[in-house]
Amino acid sequence: MSDTEGAKAARDLFEQAYGEAPEGVWAAPGRVNLIGEHTDYNAGLCLPIALPHRTFIALKPREDTKVRVVSDVAPDKVAEADLDGLKARGVDGWSAYPTGVAWALRQAGFDKVKGFDAAFTSCVPLGSGLSSSAAMTCSTALALDDVYGLGYGDSDAGRVTLINAAIKSENEMAGASTGGLDQNASMRCTEGHALLLDCRPELTPLENVSQQEFDLDKYNLELLVVDTQAPHQLNDGQYAQRRATCEEAAKILGVANLRVTTDGISKADDQFQALKETLDALPDETMKKRVRHVVTEIERVRSFVRAFAQGDIKAAGRLFNASHDSLAADYEVTVPELDIAVDVARKNGAYGARMTGGGFGGSIIALVDKGRSREVAQKIADAFAARGFHEPRALAAVASASAHRVD
Repeated sequence: MSDTEGAKAARDLFEQAYGEAPEGVWAAPGRVNLIGEHTDYNAGLCLPIALPHRTFIALKPREDTKVRVVSDVAPDKVAEADLDGLKARGVDGWSAYPTGVAWALRQAGFDKVKGFDAAFTSCVPLGSGLSSSAAMTCSTALALDDVYGLGYGDSDAGRVTLINAAIKSENEMAGASTGGLDQNASMRCTEGHALLLDCRPELTPLENVSQQEFDLDKYNLELLVVDTQAPHQLNDGQYAQRRATCEEAAKILGVANLRVTTDGISKADDQFQALKETLDALPDETMKKRVRHVVTEIERVRSFVRAFAQGDIKAAGRLFNASHDSLAADYEVTVPELDIAVDVARKNGAYGARMTGGGFGGSIIALVDKGRSREVAQKIADAFAARGFHEPRALAAVASASAHRVD
């Protein structure tokens, strides 16, 4: 949907649900992470782009602390909650995400934030690993910032405050583990660029991102995104389990996080030996595999940025492939649909292909020559049909802009 179409759809739904006009409409994008998976909560590097696919929120503030939300998924069902006395995990279902943003802002001391009525429409595919949840929480945060005059949405550094509220909502109200990659992408990406995000906690908001040119036309390329439609669930404990394993490994290694370990290995004269010694210090095979993925993935982000900037697309593609192989073998977050889609893309001319997002379902991306996306997507669809999988959905992604007011 264009901004105009999205704004009209959100306004119409708001008026249908509440019988009055909203104060405005805001939008935030989904994202594709080019490379750097499961590195954000390890203080690592990642490289997302914002998608043109957005979630639109029509919103009007209230004088009381009641929250009412409705979405185009079930336009006749308005969910309600009250911010007064609300505690973590106090809201069930999808409405926990937007309600949790207001709760998180109030927890952070923004007492002027009260209740609101909101209506959501979205063209970010649900459950696709393209971060529909961050699109919802970030659009809500920007809308609340605007209507309550908090003043954080107008600057890149200020938006970090809103990002923190979106993260807190997902982690503590909705119970979905997230490390911050998705929210930073949704709030801080710029058109035509990938966001190189450095997640070290000691960095300031002005230090932890840099905009990297991501111009596919320059190299006559397309970025194919295929939503496998395999069920995608991050709040079933698998994500949290891997995060906990990484945190435990860092404790054993005597470091604050695995980024410290990675940087130490990258400075070693013999990096292979340094990695081997690090892994030998860990007690079990599963932990070794998780750490090996994180350390090598952070390095792959650095290498991809260099390769793409130099126009070495073959090298960039190889890094996509190595990332997916590591996520499959060492981090164990792929499923058959993801592996088959990646394999078919590689066999049909992609420079490289990998799963994107948290895994356990969701989407893959493939770097292909311009004009090849449809053909490769059809080959994947044929392979899925032969195996009785759900029909995949495909789109060609471009680097888009971050959250903004649209009406």
